[in-house]
Amino acid sequence: MALVNDMRTRTDKWGLGFDESILPVSLVEELKLLLSKNVKIDEVRLRTGKTSTVTSDGANIPLGFVADKECIDRVVSEICEHSLYAHAHTIREGYVTLTGGVRVGIVGRAALEGERVIGVYDVSSLCFRVPRVIDRIGGRVCDLIRQKMGGVLVFSPPGVGKTTLLKGVISSLADTSCGRAALRVSVIDTRGELRCLPKSESLCVDMLTGYPKHLGIEIAARTMNTQLIVCDEISGESEIGGILQAQNCGVPLLATAHSSEISSLFKREGFLRLHKARVFEYYVGIARVDGERDFLYTVIDWEEANGYI
Repeated sequence: MALVNDMRTRTDKWGLGFDESILPVSLVEELKLLLSKNVKIDEVRLRTGKTSTVTSDGANIPLGFVADKECIDRVVSEICEHSLYAHAHTIREGYVTLTGGVRVGIVGRAALEGERVIGVYDVSSLCFRVPRVIDRIGGRVCDLIRQKMGGVLVFSPPGVGKTTLLKGVISSLADTSCGRAALRVSVIDTRGELRCLPKSESLCVDMLTGYPKHLGIEIAARTMNTQLIVCDEISGESEIGGILQAQNCGVPLLATAHSSEISSLFKREGFLRLHKARVFEYYVGIARVDGERDFLYTVIDWEEANGYI
């Protein structure tokens, strides 16, 4: 299979949330063919010298397109709008976020200073994660938040749809078209993935984009008189420490975390600290069911969760 490098200048949109001119034309044609067959594209992966693939409902579909190093470099330049310096910080974290909330994972050869990544060179793989905007999902989580106005932590393995769920919950709870029941919601969108919301013009949402989570939580609580704070993917220990400090404000937090089960979650010291501080009243595991619009939920309240420690 020959290596392909056939970038063209194009500007038309094609339904995946980003400009098709970012990708080589022959790859775009393969993707459009899949879309014409109603294949749901969740991820598009390019690898230097290897077969590109599409992820659809967990399955990995091989494509005919193979990118060479020059092609990968040109795609990286396109997604960074020809300014690698402007995106250096997030590239060190392993991603770039495009307009519309499409996150592109970037890996290659890391330059280190001690154990800290200070740069990424010879990019070898790119993963375009296509966001889903699905209105009126997450009703079970909405009910839990309204019951006690307490915090909720949603957990699942990567790729199940935690970010999609957050978008659905935000759009439901903050919808002013439903009358006076709408909540004032502050979204800490550190990676720029939560900006694309359904019915955004009618939502009572304040978007804090690019803020570190703990700082965004503090600002939202202190200056925006918010009723619910939302953030995605809690992970690092320093991040958890900041959240603990910020949560003294008493505003409920809706957040997500990677974990297959709650017992595994509590094996991480940071989440154990959050639990003991009662940051979350409920822990909600989610799973996908084939053919179903919404998720399958496993709800564990704070008292029950003590049995998993």
